[in-house]
Amino acid sequence: MNTTPATAAMSLLVGLAGQQNAGKSTIFNMLTGANQHIANYPGVTVDKKYGSYRYGGTRVEVVDLPGTYSLSSFSLEERVTRTFLLGDKPNVLANVVDASSLQRSLCFTLQLLELEIPLVLVLNMMDVAGRSGLKIDTNRLQHRLGVDVIPTVGRRRDGKQDLREAIRAAAVRREGKTLQPGYELLEPALEEMRQAIDQTNLATHYPARWLAVKLIEGDEEVLGQVTWHLGGGNAELQQAERLRDSFFEQHGLSTADYMAGCRSRLAADIVDFCVTETKKDRASLSELVDQVVLNRFAAPVILVATVFVIYHLSIVKGYDLTQYWWPILASLRALASDLLPAAGMLDDPYIRAMGLWMVDSANALLNYIPIFLILFSLIAILEDSGYMARIAFILDKLFHAFGLHGQSTLPYILGGVFAGGCAVPGVMSTKSIPDEQSRMATILTVPYMNCLAKIPFYTLLVNVFFAPYKSWAMLFLSTITIFFALLVARLLTSTVLKSMETVPFVMELPKYHLPTLFGVGQRAIERTWQYIKKVGTIVVAVSVCVFTLLQFPGLSEERHGAFHDKMDQATATFRAKIADTPHGERFADDKALLELANLYTDYRTAKLNAGSGAAGVDDKFQAAAPELFAFLKPADQDAKTVSTALRQLDSQRKTLRRQIKEEQIVGSFLGMIGKGLEPLTQWAGFNWKVNVAILSSFAARESSVATIGVLYQEGAEENKSLEERMSAETKDGGFTPLHALAIMVFFALYPPCLATTIMIKVQTGSYKWMLFSIVFPTLLGFVVASGIYTGGSALGLSGIQMMAWFYGLVVALALATGLYKTWSDKAPPIVRVPDFRTEKG
Repeated sequence: MNTTPATAAMSLLVGLAGQQNAGKSTIFNMLTGANQHIANYPGVTVDKKYGSYRYGGTRVEVVDLPGTYSLSSFSLEERVTRTFLLGDKPNVLANVVDASSLQRSLCFTLQLLELEIPLVLVLNMMDVAGRSGLKIDTNRLQHRLGVDVIPTVGRRRDGKQDLREAIRAAAVRREGKTLQPGYELLEPALEEMRQAIDQTNLATHYPARWLAVKLIEGDEEVLGQVTWHLGGGNAELQQAERLRDSFFEQHGLSTADYMAGCRSRLAADIVDFCVTETKKDRASLSELVDQVVLNRFAAPVILVATVFVIYHLSIVKGYDLTQYWWPILASLRALASDLLPAAGMLDDPYIRAMGLWMVDSANALLNYIPIFLILFSLIAILEDSGYMARIAFILDKLFHAFGLHGQSTLPYILGGVFAGGCAVPGVMSTKSIPDEQSRMATILTVPYMNCLAKIPFYTLLVNVFFAPYKSWAMLFLSTITIFFALLVARLLTSTVLKSMETVPFVMELPKYHLPTLFGVGQRAIERTWQYIKKVGTIVVAVSVCVFTLLQFPGLSEERHGAFHDKMDQATATFRAKIADTPHGERFADDKALLELANLYTDYRTAKLNAGSGAAGVDDKFQAAAPELFAFLKPADQDAKTVSTALRQLDSQRKTLRRQIKEEQIVGSFLGMIGKGLEPLTQWAGFNWKVNVAILSSFAARESSVATIGVLYQEGAEENKSLEERMSAETKDGGFTPLHALAIMVFFALYPPCLATTIMIKVQTGSYKWMLFSIVFPTLLGFVVASGIYTGGSALGLSGIQMMAWFYGLVVALALATGLYKTWSDKAPPIVRVPDFRTEKG
């Protein structure tokens, strides 16, 4: 292995390994400070966190490896960790262990020692161990293991210098004698296998004894690597297979389980030798808290309360904070508007229109930053405190019946189990789910939740078509999506996700810890910045595509000319009204008039965005255009005449621009697609206007109501509400509550919005799954909506009657699916992991 003295190199590579909840992240932060970066390991979605520091003139790069319980090839995290240790060959391995759970942690340490990499044992959480009545003799432990043992309290930065010095010393020191686990009955076979490996080229790639252990253990990935190096059917593989079979026949136990038991007994022996317990008969604080938190009656209540607090603080209060954050984004948009070519009276330069569209698309995503900061802070608190593991433990059995995981809970909460969530943070939070199949099922079903952007559309249709049944209709919408998500998850895990990797649910309930302000804040900022970088690299390209579909091919020359004629009439009227003032001649020039009109539009927009700070807007505009500002805030009669005429001109200009936009949408590629789909979508009760609204909402759900507002214009001049306009127009066209029900259900199942689609690409690393997340929900939603509309029409049911029948059918199907899955899992597999609890389902 790599034992090159550090003095011969200008840098060191250090791997930071440990089990989950051992405080590895706090040790990483303690060592590297703010000099950190996050990426993904090549080909996988597991985080690669690395940082660096300088010590004694040497640059030390630290790689924070995924938390894992072993070095088998069972889970993605285990494979990533093992691949790094064997492939990158770090100079030193810092093994972070939980001092309050030393025996469990040492089982992993013993596996690391077999890799023959210089190792430092970081005995973290010494304060917790002390409060638990554990006294650890570090000198004894160091002597027994043959490696340096450094006691630390990562959250207080205790032990930082000692750890840095131990890492440097381990890199400089020649390879010493370290403890190697003994496997008793298997030792003769291991020695024979090791000698056989020494005669092959495998010894140049892997430690010989470690490879012998893994071959006899039957590690699938190692067997594959040996086959790749030596070819299938070689003597070493055949010898290992014969030995495994023979051992099982003689002892009724697999070699892997026997080896795990040997490591467990050795770890227990080490703990007996090095640890003294002073509070044996007392229940720990964690045990006392769990008596309440995990109580079969109290647990659901506490969980719901926790979920509500997370939702309320992050989504509700975080959304309230956006009213202070949005003006900052609006000012950035105003800056972009100033830098781009000026707007035309009716037609904007293409570069301006597209530029502002891209800025608006980015701002729609950046507006979530206050939500994310609060959300990720709360998640960090749950993780660091130890309660996140309890949430997964409580709900795993229920979710397992539908192919999900206990840790699918948080993504659903954030996505909108309560109306008003957001699928973007929901999809982001799936990264912590260790089961790849469950993680993918969660990613693909989180968008079914009721995000905040869907609520205006639901509210519109409920108020128009289900006004007497508002409470029932909203209950239907807020719960039907949960049942659909569970059913779809079960369908996906039984079909397209069936071949994906699954792992038994290894559940460890860590001791409760008090989170630190630095750790929580650092992780919240880190995760939010990661979101900004990843989403920002994709959103621009996608927004350009959506812009093109909505803008082109554009108006015909005839229609374009007609709108310009109306604008010319409006400007002529304006000039006639100010002709008798001293300013009439000044605005006879089209360029001067356009400058005034644009200034007025910018001024009104700035006023709306400024809110309580509107006074500062006046000062800004007066300083920028002192002569023209006199017409925005007139002081004399002549200026008031110009100001009044300007307001009327601006109103007519806005109306014409809105009408142009309406016709552009109707004649755009999306509009043509909407009309082209009408012969098909009529089975679901959709007309072309609904098609266009649904298609446009792909960019952002909020745009569905805005698009409908553009398309349903009759009555707008009389200041009728959109509900009144839509109700009158749809009734004339035979639109019924049954139509509305089909539309609402389709909208609930409709593909995720642009931001969520981008996040699905980021989390899965695959355009294939991003495309699937669009196509599958579209087909599913259309089939269900068609069944509702066509079936309800054939049976002569009203909208509210069909709603009740459909709800009962979906709930019954969900219950039947869950019960069938539960009964069919009579003997779920249990992974044999020594010294800590495991559970499947």
